[in-house]
Amino acid sequence: MFSAKRSTRLRELLERRVESGAVPGALVVLARRGEVHVESVGTLSFDSSSPAMATDTIVRLASMSKPIVAACAMTLIEDCTLRLDDPVDDLVPELADMRVLADPSGPVEDTVPAARPITVRDVLTFTVGTGMPPEDAPIGDVLNSLSRPSLDEWVGRLGKVPLVHQPGERWMYDTAAAVLGVLIQRAAGKTFGTALRERILEPLGMKDTGFSVDPANFDRFATAYDHEDGPDGAVVEDAPETGYWSTPPAFESGGGGLVSTAEDYLTFASAMLAGGTYQGTQVLSRAAVTLMTSNQLTPEQRAVSGFYPGYFASTGWGLGLGVVTERTQLGPSAGSYGWNGFYGTAWYNDPAEELTSILIQQRAHAGDPLLPFQRDFWTTVYQSLT
Repeated sequence: MFSAKRSTRLRELLERRVESGAVPGALVVLARRGEVHVESVGTLSFDSSSPAMATDTIVRLASMSKPIVAACAMTLIEDCTLRLDDPVDDLVPELADMRVLADPSGPVEDTVPAARPITVRDVLTFTVGTGMPPEDAPIGDVLNSLSRPSLDEWVGRLGKVPLVHQPGERWMYDTAAAVLGVLIQRAAGKTFGTALRERILEPLGMKDTGFSVDPANFDRFATAYDHEDGPDGAVVEDAPETGYWSTPPAFESGGGGLVSTAEDYLTFASAMLAGGTYQGTQVLSRAAVTLMTSNQLTPEQRAVSGFYPGYFASTGWGLGLGVVTERTQLGPSAGSYGWNGFYGTAWYNDPAEELTSILIQQRAHAGDPLLPFQRDFWTTVYQSLT
């Protein structure tokens, strides 16, 4: 399963991470063929009296929220409330009859009509036509200025902004996940958070996952730190008692708004690896999980999309999560799927190895998979397998 001797390299990696002052604590959970291996180092904050990092420590998932939200949308597709290739116009009329920039880097006023409606599939595959904009493009200032008082108000404002690309033309990160929250809320006929709780979280027993933290659990809620230290050391970006997640938000973000624990996320990951079922409770069909976790981007979309040129050479995008299409590093096999989070969290399931890997830490920008620590994490995980 896991080599006892080689697993020490993983612990040593976490110890170096904490000893360097990068994070106060880090946690890894590996599950394979019924065996669960946990490595925990450090504490919930740099406060010396802080509790130790544990599998029930509550953390901000950031973009690791996206796969859970996509799974919720799939339950609406399974009960025929939504259909993948239907336009979203009826449920989200704010995004009907969109205009599209004539030049993605050009003036916001220079637009053409959308060639076709936005579909549910576009939302799940992040090919809506808007998202993280080109650097220094005028559209970037407009998109970044959109406030988020509520899902309904935000999508109304989004609908007044032209798309950067034609629907279905290319993958663009992040914004589609927030649109998915709107779609779920309106399709389910209840708040996004309620739909998510009823369809995914409660059936799986994910009691510590949601859009805010109950004050009774603040003692288990890790502190999140800014990317850079200040003159007096690490700078708190989000504190448990007073931060963003200390009260229920008006805007429930499908792109990065969930908090959770390693225990809860392992439950979700285990259900996905088992084809939609966990301990006798089925939340998705095997067919739905297979669809979610298979690359859905066309060669043409992959050729022009990504965070940088060539990003999609060995990876793809399913429905709400990343998919490994070719193994090029000592890490997840082809066919693995999962995603990283802004604060340094990461999760991938590897069906070929029957492996779930979860990394927990809470430092801004620490989730970049190109960072040396992230690469070393995957190396130490995979070299430890027997």
